[in-house]
Amino acid sequence: MVTLLLRLFIPDQTDTENPDIRKKYGILSGIVGIFFNLFLFTSKLTAGLLGSSISIVADAFNNLSDAGSSVITMIGFRIASQEADPDHPFGHGRSEYISGLIVSIMILVMAVELIRTSISRIVHPEETAFTPVICAILVLSILVKLYMYCYNRALGRKINSAALQATAADSLSDCFSTSAVLIAALVSHVTGLHIDGWCGILVGLLIFHGGIEAARDTISPLLGQAPDPVFTDHIHEIVKQYDHILGIHDLIVHDYGPGRRMISLHAEVAAGGDILALHDTIDNVEKRLQRELRCSAVIHMDPVMTDDGETLACKALATDILHEIDCSLSLHDFRIVKGTTHTNLIFDVVVPYRTDYSIPELKERIRKRLQEVNPRYFAVIQIDHP
Repeated sequence: MVTLLLRLFIPDQTDTENPDIRKKYGILSGIVGIFFNLFLFTSKLTAGLLGSSISIVADAFNNLSDAGSSVITMIGFRIASQEADPDHPFGHGRSEYISGLIVSIMILVMAVELIRTSISRIVHPEETAFTPVICAILVLSILVKLYMYCYNRALGRKINSAALQATAADSLSDCFSTSAVLIAALVSHVTGLHIDGWCGILVGLLIFHGGIEAARDTISPLLGQAPDPVFTDHIHEIVKQYDHILGIHDLIVHDYGPGRRMISLHAEVAAGGDILALHDTIDNVEKRLQRELRCSAVIHMDPVMTDDGETLACKALATDILHEIDCSLSLHDFRIVKGTTHTNLIFDVVVPYRTDYSIPELKERIRKRLQEVNPRYFAVIQIDHP
């Protein structure tokens, strides 16, 4: 069904970094979500009122809120597809994340209200009715929500969308919550125990948990999460294919929404190379990154000595010392400046965010080890993070 709908409504479905294509994915998901959730809301509301079940009525309004969430998701994708303007020079791509955050907040509000209402039902229990029609409606709801979970998860994975993944997670939590409602109705019918309110609280807690998870997945890219390792590996792979580039470091990815990424990096080149030829190579790399990864790239050239024996020997020594201290440490931008009384070894050390050493302690250990080898060596160290 997912494949059929994509073929019908999104012919060019593979270009998932294109904002217009992503908008079509979001609208398609929203339309399907609105249709199914309104259908479930009407069915459950009727069943809940006929059976005087607070948990079924609450579950019905949860589906209504899901329909509203689908509308917000559609609006978010539509805004995200808009072109850049003077007030938003990097486009509106983060609107997709914001719409997901709004959906998460709606889920949390609905969960709190459901828990409050369920507590009232526990304090003041009421008799609930149970009929085959009510049972059939709840079973149908579980099957529909299970389909919506699979549907939105497939779309979310296809375009790597946190908003659609949050919608899928919400559908899965609805499967569990409706199952709890069905169990409450069966238990009440068979045993006469009034557990409707308790199941309502369980449903509310499940919905609340889903809202927290959805909020976390949408807030993280807004705060500036680490880039996808597959994406950064692809950048390394492309840049290192050029012979003039000896290595890269200080790669930074700025994410302004899907399909709107900017990257900057430092490319090491031979200090004695032809500056015009090197500049031409850098231009070609930037254009290729734009063409293949749909990202704007800015590359800074770092000249390094490739034919000075003393510099290479000192660099090898410093690298060995780093690996003695911690094998996860690395260096770049290495150069030496000779003086009459000492020689400065100037380099950057890449330190993981989680390490056993403080920065001052790490610098001191490196300096001490270098001076044990040669008292004239003085390390000038700049700390970087991955």
